[in-house]
Amino acid sequence: MDKLKERWGITSNWDVLAIFMAFTLNGSFATWVTKPLTEFIGISSETDGWLYWVIKIPLIFIIYQITLPISGWLFGQFKFFWNMEKKVLRRIGFKRFFPE
Repeated sequence: MDKLKERWGITSNWDVLAIFMAFTLNGSFATWVTKPLTEFIGISSETDGWLYWVIKIPLIFIIYQITLPISGWLFGQFKFFWNMEKKVLRRIGFKRFFPE
């Protein structure tokens, strides 16, 4: 646990717990929200098979990235999640918008 706290730059076990809870809530939320979106688009796993997953997985990723700082804020960890979000966005090619 100490290694994780050092790597993340946090000091208390409560912060680690809040971060884990924010990750959990956000992942569940992103997955839950994609169901009505895929229904709105008109695809389902029963009828469209692999196309459904080709669309659903990127949707989950996009929603997850957008809502991660919000769920971090709800758990009092906005700074941690905003820094993480900037790192992810830099890695996928948005360096110009998020300089180090």
